[in-house]
Amino acid sequence: MLAELAWEYSTRYGAGEGEAEMSRYPPAEFAPPGGALLVLVERGEAVAGGALRRQDSATAELKRVWTHSAHRRRGLARRIVAALEAEAARLGYRRILLTTGPRQPEARGLYLATGYTPLFDLAADPESIGPLPFEKRLAASVSPRDRRRTAIP
Repeated sequence: MLAELAWEYSTRYGAGEGEAEMSRYPPAEFAPPGGALLVLVERGEAVAGGALRRQDSATAELKRVWTHSAHRRRGLARRIVAALEAEAARLGYRRILLTTGPRQPEARGLYLATGYTPLFDLAADPESIGPLPFEKRLAASVSPRDRRRTAIP
């Protein structure tokens, strides 16, 4: 799955860009306690995945949300995004940032459809902007103990 992702980056952005992008962050940035890696496995095969990493105490960044080409158009990326958002909230983050490339209209559509606010002019040519930044505020999570305390009898 990761090899296909690197290949896709290279075909969209130029030779060598896939490997450069895939090695931009050390794996430790996606490890607990501040990060997470999620892989959706179907019949023993990785079909979709994504990760989050800490930006600051209140902000996580989503990275590498991706679905294998043989498994697209099934809502798997939406499932990954939702699961990463839930994990970010569980880890105490209150905001998620992410960027996607200007030659990835599918990703742009995914983030708009899942409630992310574009931090760029949607009417502008994406190529003139470069990386397209998005933001989403997360609802504060409430612990089960706090839920019981605030429940209305």
